[in-house]
Amino acid sequence: MTALALSQVEMKRLERLAKEAGRTPRALFKFVLRDGFEETERTITAVRSRMRSGATLGHAEAMERLDQLLSDAKQKKAA
Repeated sequence: MTALALSQVEMKRLERLAKEAGRTPRALFKFVLRDGFEETERTITAVRSRMRSGATLGHAEAMERLDQLLSDAKQKKAA
C-alpha cells in the first residue's frame, strides 16, 4: 500500500473544504482523491449556493427527474 502525503497548503485547503461541506477532512479526502481539489471545491460551492437559494428537490421529484434523464439517454442511444 502506498502512503499519500499532503503539503501543509493542501491540508489547510482540505480542512477548509471539509468545514464548508460539513464533513471531516478524512471523509472529504476520498472526493478530493477521486475528483481533485478544484472539482470538489466547485461541487461544494454549487451545492451550498442551491441550498441557500432554497432550490432543493424532494426525494420523489429528484427520482422522477433522474428516471426521465436515464430514459432520455437510453432513447438517444438507441436512435
